[in-house]
Amino acid sequence: MEETDGAVGAPDGPGRDAAAGQAHNEYRVDIDGNVSGPVVAGNHNVVIDAQHGSTVTLLAPQERPRPVRRDRVALLPRRRREPVGRDADLAALEEAVRAGGPVQLWGPPGVGKSTLLRYAARCLEPGPDGALFLNAAHREAGDLAQEIFEACYEAPGYAPTGPELRRLMAGVRVTVYLDDADLPPEQLDLLADAAPDATFVLAGRERTLLGEGTPLELQGLRREAGLELLARELGRPLPESERAAAGELCMLSLGRPLLLLRAAGLARLDAPDAVRLPRPAQVKGLLPLLLDRLDAAATSALHLLATLGDAELAPAHIGALCRVADPAALCGDLAGLGLALATERGYRCAPDAVPEVRRRIPRAFPADRLCDHFAGWAALPSTTPAQVADHGRALELAAELAEHQGRSDLAVRVARAVSPALAHSLRFGVWGRLLDQGQDAARRAGDRTAEAYFTHEKAVRCLLVGQRVVAATLLAEAVVLWRELGDTDGIDAALNAQQYTPPPQPQVPSQPAPDGGALPGADTGTAPPPADGGTVPGADTTTTTTLPSDAGPAPGPDTTTTTTLPSDGGPVPGPDAGTAPSVPDGTAGSVPHGGDVTTAGADFTPQGPGPDVAADPTSLAAPAPPGPDAAAQVLDPGVQSTAHSWGAATTGTTAGTGGGVATGTVVASGVMTLVAAVAAIGIGVGVYQNQESDNSLPTVVSQPSETAGTDPWDSGTDTWESEPDTSAGPGNDLAGVWQDGQGGVFEIVGSGDGSYTFEVQGPCGETDTVEFTGSDGSYSATAPVWNEESCGSAVGEADMTVTVAQDGTTADVQVTERSDGSWECYTCGPQTWTRVS
Repeated sequence: MEETDGAVGAPDGPGRDAAAGQAHNEYRVDIDGNVSGPVVAGNHNVVIDAQHGSTVTLLAPQERPRPVRRDRVALLPRRRREPVGRDADLAALEEAVRAGGPVQLWGPPGVGKSTLLRYAARCLEPGPDGALFLNAAHREAGDLAQEIFEACYEAPGYAPTGPELRRLMAGVRVTVYLDDADLPPEQLDLLADAAPDATFVLAGRERTLLGEGTPLELQGLRREAGLELLARELGRPLPESERAAAGELCMLSLGRPLLLLRAAGLARLDAPDAVRLPRPAQVKGLLPLLLDRLDAAATSALHLLATLGDAELAPAHIGALCRVADPAALCGDLAGLGLALATERGYRCAPDAVPEVRRRIPRAFPADRLCDHFAGWAALPSTTPAQVADHGRALELAAELAEHQGRSDLAVRVARAVSPALAHSLRFGVWGRLLDQGQDAARRAGDRTAEAYFTHEKAVRCLLVGQRVVAATLLAEAVVLWRELGDTDGIDAALNAQQYTPPPQPQVPSQPAPDGGALPGADTGTAPPPADGGTVPGADTTTTTTLPSDAGPAPGPDTTTTTTLPSDGGPVPGPDAGTAPSVPDGTAGSVPHGGDVTTAGADFTPQGPGPDVAADPTSLAAPAPPGPDAAAQVLDPGVQSTAHSWGAATTGTTAGTGGGVATGTVVASGVMTLVAAVAAIGIGVGVYQNQESDNSLPTVVSQPSETAGTDPWDSGTDTWESEPDTSAGPGNDLAGVWQDGQGGVFEIVGSGDGSYTFEVQGPCGETDTVEFTGSDGSYSATAPVWNEESCGSAVGEADMTVTVAQDGTTADVQVTERSDGSWECYTCGPQTWTRVS
């Protein structure tokens, strides 16, 4: 049986005792309400600043915190009643845990995985150093590893690097129970590596444990156990007249406790003084029957929970937003009916109840009420960073809902309000997602101050998790934005952080000769960097590179590219126009937060985007000099660049979910005028949410139909959830969610008449709809090419052809410009896409 009883109080997880560790080291940070002090991540000391951007300094090894290991860990879930009919399952789980794990308990929603896992965490023998229970829903391996560390050590305000974390956790033999742990195998491996001697027990809907450990499939209850559960939930024995109906209910529900719970709840509501179970014909209609019997307060609370789908809310938030006097009791009643699920953090709507609630109430909960409430709550002195991090999923969905409802300003407000607390929580995964959302929303709202802040904080976060090259790129952009605003404090903070990133080095764009040698005929006069790795000394040192006109994808005949460095020999703060150092891994712009699951180090970084990516498709792609190995230009701060700061720099899609297909970056012959065609593929809000099939928000955000209302969440059918039927496989159809070779994830939607559409976005936010046509694996489209120097000005078009493999897993893409000779595409060519879903 899934979680059904008990009110949820204030969270009391690891690292949340304000007095813990005070006597053990002087680096203690009071994270229970104070979000203005420093935190330490690895060897970086960070002072969080909610106005001008955080500042960073380095700590010598002897200055870093000294974590003190706790004698024993006991972070257990609330006590619940013993699950019915699970003796054999509990024995198998105990045997697997004794064998050393990892163990995975898996099965469909409503079968009782969470109930059994919670009971096991309390009743099974803990590890030699204790046991802890965590909820892993929408949390990266890095955030989970940090929470495990905080449970095992007293070191408030400190996040160790990956190697340091493994050293500290070596020999710590705790049993870690993770609920809602639908993590892919590579993330499970990263988490296990972070705590090498821990035993992990996971509960999730799919079997993802491969190669080692013990997977245990949890199935429905047998008939006798089902009858016992019904009697317990009814509070009285089953009369003989109802035993036949009860037996049929057990059979038709496949023994899933959640459905039996609903049947008992409906019987209590319809006949409180007698026992009359629903008839077998009513089994499929239990949800509508229960919803019909809710009063206004319960309906309002369930509407709020359904709007936020798979996010959990503490009862206090439900009470404030729905104006309910006793929200804990109300939520307990909803859980008792199987309409809400109780977790350690609060309550969430039962996944299969979400579509029905949304069908009945077509409009989502007002975004302004959500965002105003959360922004005000985050500013309260009594609100702790840990509580804000625990509600990270709800905050993300509130910001996303504001974008759906056309209120980017609200998304900016809530993201900026919670960012300092998330930074202090040291949960870098959820912090990164909110920063991405805030930066996106700030650009759409035209809020340059907020854009500068989010860009700056993203850079600081990248620095803390070991992405130093990306941090350098973002800091250069932040300097530009702060300078435009005249914010000297912001400029100083960004320039200060730049000294801890690799100095940008001028690079010569070149195309390798067939024999691997230098480009023939190219006059490369680039001066080498100093031997000590510092910045290039001298006054206004100029490096000139001249490429011949026959050198492949060069800017044109004898085009000259000039790089000028500051005369003081200091670090290059970045160009006023937003040009920034290139990212060597091919990402042109901001790195998707989901691709980084580190704990203050590079050791947790996976090779692709994470499951809950919300990166910004237009973020910071530095226009690079032409060539397949394009490098960023470094300009003198006083020189105005003609290149827009978020132009596409490489062939392929821009990094990040919702990123854009770069259909061509072009340059006018004879002059260094950069022109980019950015086709930001995005339907609706343009963000792909990689979520489970029965969760809250859409697997993909579908484009509103012509018959829908003005509210993008309002249409005639299931307005909030659109789940593709993947049972037969996609074949070689173009519709679906794709990922390019650089990690960008995007969606193409079929209209049903042989055409497929997506939106393209230019460098200044201009948009257009591009239509693919074709069938049987072969498709073509024409996309506009915009001039980066002039907003809204298109210089031409590019042809795109896509050939989808027969099994539908990959697609070969060719991008070709239609040029009249005044411009040349140097990033056009072949690409490869991989289907995500």
